[in-house]
Amino acid sequence: MRVQEIAIAKIRRPLPRQNDQAKVQKLMESIQEIGLLEPIDVLEVEGEYYGFSGCHRYEACQRLGYETIRCNVRRAPRSVLKMHLA
Repeated sequence: MRVQEIAIAKIRRPLPRQNDQAKVQKLMESIQEIGLLEPIDVLEVEGEYYGFSGCHRYEACQRLGYETIRCNVRRAPRSVLKMHLA
């Protein structure tokens, strides 16, 4: 696994999730004050990025207008992606 900055627009969120908006707001305040401390996890499959965790951090950075987000990137074959989507 490696850490890298990835364009938020390039990260696909294939599983819909309802975020706790109070938590997102608190994260936005924290990120503005001290930055994003914990990268989100993404799966890289054939050059495309898929996010399955860090939903609140992702939304907070998106709402703050960040163009990129720090990610823990794990490369995987399409078969692993299919397991996450099952």
